[in-house]
Amino acid sequence: MSSPISAPRVGAIRSTTARGDRPPVTQSYTALSQVIKESGLLRRTPVFYALLVGGLALALGGAVTGFVLLGDSWFQLLIAGALGIIFTQFAFFAHEASHRAVLASGRANDRVGRLVATGVVGISYQWWMTKHTRHHANPNKVGKDPDIEFDTISFVEEDAARQRGPLRWIARRQGWLFFPLLLLEGLNLHVTSIRSLFERRPVPGRVLELTVIALRLGAYLAVVFWFLPLGLAFAFLGVQLAVFGVYMGASFAPNHKGMPIVPADAKLDFLSKQVLTSRNITGRWTGALMGGLNHQVEHHLFPSMPRPHLGRAREIVREHCRSLGIPYTETTLVDSYAIVIRYLNRVGLAARDPFDCPAAGEFRRR
Repeated sequence: MSSPISAPRVGAIRSTTARGDRPPVTQSYTALSQVIKESGLLRRTPVFYALLVGGLALALGGAVTGFVLLGDSWFQLLIAGALGIIFTQFAFFAHEASHRAVLASGRANDRVGRLVATGVVGISYQWWMTKHTRHHANPNKVGKDPDIEFDTISFVEEDAARQRGPLRWIARRQGWLFFPLLLLEGLNLHVTSIRSLFERRPVPGRVLELTVIALRLGAYLAVVFWFLPLGLAFAFLGVQLAVFGVYMGASFAPNHKGMPIVPADAKLDFLSKQVLTSRNITGRWTGALMGGLNHQVEHHLFPSMPRPHLGRAREIVREHCRSLGIPYTETTLVDSYAIVIRYLNRVGLAARDPFDCPAAGEFRRR
């Protein structure tokens, strides 16, 4: 089933889980959790993650070797692109560690996740944990989900209407500009996460993360500018950050963008909240390409579930939702991008002057 382009408010479909002739949804989630647990789908898979990290380490080593051997050559931009992909894959692994999906101990997961996020990817683990935890608690909920907060891209009409100046121009075309803007997302992730470590509030691990990130970024920049001519060095960094940003954005955007928006005052049970706002991506290679994010419904229902078990859980969850009449959304990767673009363009109508765009004016009057 494909996602609704117009992203209706959840209140409009709340009745699908409230009929008296169906089991209470809250109780049904408890039953679903029991089935998942008894099926062994919450057990850790250390061999899988050991092989994954080993493979990524080999890939990183190969990229570094290629960098040294190529020297002053514009073919270095291929190495830069490869690094953008490798760093994104490491970020997927750090994301799973933050959800306690890799190791049995929470502290061990945090240590591994922080090491990979700060030392390899170069972003703050604590920033990611704080932001992503808020997202999981209230996906697509106005005023609660940081992923749909007021920013360059508007995800609700009210925010698009608030845009001014150049950002208003972007909002009017934001669907078409979404992927080009992701070229800057890699730089934005680094800057935003580092900036969060300087905020005047308690930040666990602040000194450690700042130290490791500074060492990682300092060493990385020193090597690039030492081995490459100035122009090529800047091009190398630009390509690496662009690939990293596009890959990250293209992997996370299909999961919730264009799905129902939850009003700030809406009350939903956990199962409905997670399923109605999430979209799965089908396809043979999507699991490897998206780091398990393709099973977004199952990931939100059981965040600590290891990646190899998500496919099996999908069969159980999909059947469970079908028995309750809860819409379970999945589509292909290409179709999800089309949905996201059309949805963002529709939201962007709110930023258009009704005198310049009659259709937008009619839309805003409804």
